[in-house]
Amino acid sequence: MSSGSKKFFAILSLLFAFTLPSLIEAQQTTGDDYRVGPGDLLHITVFGYPDLTGDVRVSQTGNMTFPLIGAIPVAGLSPREVETSVSDKLASGHFIKQSQVTVLVMEYQSQRVAVMGEVAKPGQYPLVGTRHVLNLLADAGGVLIATAGDQAVLIRANGARVPIDLVAMMNGDASQNPVVHPDDTINVPKAAQFYIYGEVQRPGVYRLEREMTVDAAISAGGGLTRRGSERGIVAKRHGTNGKEYKVRLRGSDLVQPDDVLMIKESWF
Repeated sequence: MSSGSKKFFAILSLLFAFTLPSLIEAQQTTGDDYRVGPGDLLHITVFGYPDLTGDVRVSQTGNMTFPLIGAIPVAGLSPREVETSVSDKLASGHFIKQSQVTVLVMEYQSQRVAVMGEVAKPGQYPLVGTRHVLNLLADAGGVLIATAGDQAVLIRANGARVPIDLVAMMNGDASQNPVVHPDDTINVPKAAQFYIYGEVQRPGVYRLEREMTVDAAISAGGGLTRRGSERGIVAKRHGTNGKEYKVRLRGSDLVQPDDVLMIKESWF
């Protein structure tokens, strides 16, 4: 891994570590932005009336059933709006003239986003309020420094794919940190790799950095051995038809994903 990439992922890791607690706190304090939907579990408290306090699951039709007043449509409402609706119906039904109702969302089931791939905690995460890609990556514990690529993809619920440049995002490019919506998926794929064998100090598999040249790849492999030569470097590649072919490279040429670089022995 190049020094630039190491610095980037170190900063990214620190950002996730320091922002995750605050993001969770913000999630808990911005509940009024959340819109209730099917499957959500609500805890409803009516002050002074313990018999009316309990958990209620929102049905697939977007309704919840509450004692005394029956079915109430709540899909699309904020928790505060649900409080007002319950209070108004208790009053209009002449059950409780002025009730104090509190609604807490215990399980966010209707509006969730999947975070997959090279993150610490892949899974489904609730979409509470306005959230961006970086918020959801933080919820998932951040990217895995050793294996994550610097490109991610946001897959919309309709199948549209939005490429995310993680480096540009961390450099403040707001266009690379879009708002996420219910049923979106964020995928952080593994970093591309290349292979280097022959006359290098440390043959093996390495992470492919951006704009990585053959010279940089040789450096990643520890440099040439005493017998190694930068002349006649050959890369094995696979074409679009899957067939393998060979190409000769110079030190300034760019390495491609899954290249197998063969460093030959010097003739002199």
